[in-house]
Amino acid sequence: MDAHWHDLRAEVDHEVADRVRNNWRTAGLDSSTSALLEFGEKLTRAPESVGATDIDGLREAGWNDRAIHDAVQVVSYFNYINRVADGLGVDPEPR
Repeated sequence: MDAHWHDLRAEVDHEVADRVRNNWRTAGLDSSTSALLEFGEKLTRAPESVGATDIDGLREAGWNDRAIHDAVQVVSYFNYINRVADGLGVDPEPR
């Protein structure tokens, strides 16, 4: 079977990506995406405060359980790998 690679970077609106990188709160995102990013920030900065009401809020914003699960996995992975890099003194890559 042939592997077909899909480069999502080719589909990114770079203007939107720049706005998100600078400040996602003022990037003009839809309310559903903003709710997910708010959740990701809370999971990163105060994981002990995340609870069922946060998950319910994401569902109300239109996210299904699979999408919520995937978001938790991605946010948690990046938090983990950043802490590993920090703990080993790895310098961040340039943008």
